[in-house]
Amino acid sequence: MGQHRPKEPITFGGQVDNQPSQSESIDALATTVLEGEAARRDAQKAEVLFPDDLLPGVGGEQTTLREGLRKGGFQTFVVLLALNSLDELENSAVAILGPDIGRSFGVSDGTVTAISTASLMFFVLGAGPMGWLADRFRRGPIVGIASGAFAAFSALSGAAVNALMFFFMRFFAGMSKANTITVHPSMLADTYPLQTRGRMYATNAGVGRIFSAISPVLAGGIAVWVGGDDGWRWAFYLLGLPTAALAFLAFFLREPPRGQWEQKHVLGAGLKQDNKMPISVEAAFTRIWNIDTIRNMTIAFAAMGFALFPAGSIQSFFLEEEFDLDALERGLAVAPAGIGLLVFLPFVGRRFDATFRKDPDRAVRLIGILLLPIGVLVPIQYAMPNLALFMILSAINSTFLGGAFAMVQPAIQAVFPYRLRGMGTAFLTFFMVMVGGVGGSIIAGFLQNELGEQTAITIITAGAMPIGAYFVLRGASRLRRDLSLVVGELREEQDEERRQAETDPEDMPAIQVAHVDFSYGQVQVLFDLGFEVRKQETLALLGTNGAGKSTALKVITGLVTPERGVVRLHGQTITYATPEQRAAMGLHMLPGGAGVWSDLSIRDNLLMGAYAYRRDTSDRDRRIEKVLDMFPDLSRRTNERAGNLSGGQQQMLALARVMLHEPEVLMIDELSLGLAPVVVQSLLETVEELKDQGQTMIIVEQSLNVALAIADRAVFLEKGQVRFEGPAQELAERDDLARAVFLGTEGG
Repeated sequence: MGQHRPKEPITFGGQVDNQPSQSESIDALATTVLEGEAARRDAQKAEVLFPDDLLPGVGGEQTTLREGLRKGGFQTFVVLLALNSLDELENSAVAILGPDIGRSFGVSDGTVTAISTASLMFFVLGAGPMGWLADRFRRGPIVGIASGAFAAFSALSGAAVNALMFFFMRFFAGMSKANTITVHPSMLADTYPLQTRGRMYATNAGVGRIFSAISPVLAGGIAVWVGGDDGWRWAFYLLGLPTAALAFLAFFLREPPRGQWEQKHVLGAGLKQDNKMPISVEAAFTRIWNIDTIRNMTIAFAAMGFALFPAGSIQSFFLEEEFDLDALERGLAVAPAGIGLLVFLPFVGRRFDATFRKDPDRAVRLIGILLLPIGVLVPIQYAMPNLALFMILSAINSTFLGGAFAMVQPAIQAVFPYRLRGMGTAFLTFFMVMVGGVGGSIIAGFLQNELGEQTAITIITAGAMPIGAYFVLRGASRLRRDLSLVVGELREEQDEERRQAETDPEDMPAIQVAHVDFSYGQVQVLFDLGFEVRKQETLALLGTNGAGKSTALKVITGLVTPERGVVRLHGQTITYATPEQRAAMGLHMLPGGAGVWSDLSIRDNLLMGAYAYRRDTSDRDRRIEKVLDMFPDLSRRTNERAGNLSGGQQQMLALARVMLHEPEVLMIDELSLGLAPVVVQSLLETVEELKDQGQTMIIVEQSLNVALAIADRAVFLEKGQVRFEGPAQELAERDDLARAVFLGTEGG
């Protein structure tokens, strides 16, 4: 702790801070000092790019698929491949058997299309909880439980007695099957080397495509073989059985270290996997949305979902009505669509890996290029005069679409933070279903009933697919920068790991903020922000209006999530922890502005503040008595209405409510804002007492006088960047900062 300065009356240069004359002077100075700031920041953003050989998956020697499998072990790949493939056996059952199901339940074609589309939507909606689990727990047991549940609900779909029950069985089956699009990719990415990911995912998709191609034949064949109105039920009874038999093996899969291959490529060694806080869903989604590549991919998939979700069901009804095909014939007509893809996928995987190693942006552009023709080819397919031509165009479209989707996983896994892979995939698929799936289902159902299958598929495909291709191509141009951010984060984590190994735990800073960027919408507020707060230290966070002081506190408390950078509490990373988790660890803030319930009494305000301790009334009462001892003015008026207190007394009550939690780190935003100097003096005496007791504090202030009265050190922010960090007294001696900015005078 620094030297305590004697308490002196606080003066404000003859005027209260923030009066118009001072603000005008500050604005004039800022205009002069920060001339050309926007251009400099643009250059700074460009400087985050690292050389290509440091980017994960770029450069290096080519690795064969066999070598990659040997490094990660064959077991994980084989088990996940088999489960993904067997799950596909039941994939087309609802679409192919739609007319039979509709007749059995006595519902319209549009209703069955809606259920069929919903089945795919449930598959994607389940990605959210599956992704959340995948980022927190061992993934093998998650796969085993989910695969077993999928097999059970598939069988129960065949036992449904009406459309409503069938709908709910499809819901639970889809939710269970969702592990294949979140847990599987996450586990494969962490198990096998970067240089083989394209071929790894292409092989997985290719073998799955074989079973998907067989699915309509088996589903239709079983229905025809059993015969009768209920023949379709046996398809659901039987097709889930292989998955149930194999699910048991997933429980014994080895859990790979998360992000191990990125760490080895960038750092040459792996990082520790402990000392990590659980990741909140809100923080994860915010962080992922700020990845440019992912944001563009998300918009692309939301657009494409309009066409892709209802397409299978529409195709089945079109084949029945246009070509008079029964269930088996529809399955045979659809199955050849996968033949071209099976030939094409190995080439796609090799091409993606080779291209990514040389030019990652170009590798992602391949996805957009494959998607572009589909918006034209699908309408042509449905205009074909006979079944043979329809099947040929269907095969071409499936090849392009399947090839593009096979490359999506290796592209997005490259830029996801390694601890957010499960929720990252869930985020992408969530928007695809909630925007594209729901919207496409509603629009397609209406168009199908009103205009017919051909017109419906033509309108939604021609409109949606070009938009999706455009945003994929747009996202490709941001991939290099996003890979550079991955490199920067890994390097910072390694540096911190080394520092902690060399530092006594007692000497670790209470708070660390490193390389933080944050924006409100399109307006960036914090730029590469970094500072530390030592234990039992009082740090003043200073700057003019709009400098980013309050935003910095919000980042520390978890009220907002940074686009990049890290926050640590006593050496533990809390960047993705919820505000509630941080509060439980002792991180508390007194926000600026009104901080009391004016209609409640002082005691009721404190009781509300102590709500977290309501189950232990003795502990709650102890905390209340403790803070009343700290604020004698409040203890004598506990039954008085809080709104009757002066502004300074209300601030004391707000501070007392925060101190109920006995914080490890206390943050105060704008202690002196709007208060008379004599009131500020009284508050500072309380802060000095907390300081004497060893309380760690961060105090946001605009008044240099107030900061000098209480702070050991100061950090001065200007336009979201640190301009000064050091002893508070030293800042007072900086004429360019202290006099010009805080005292409202120019020159030196």
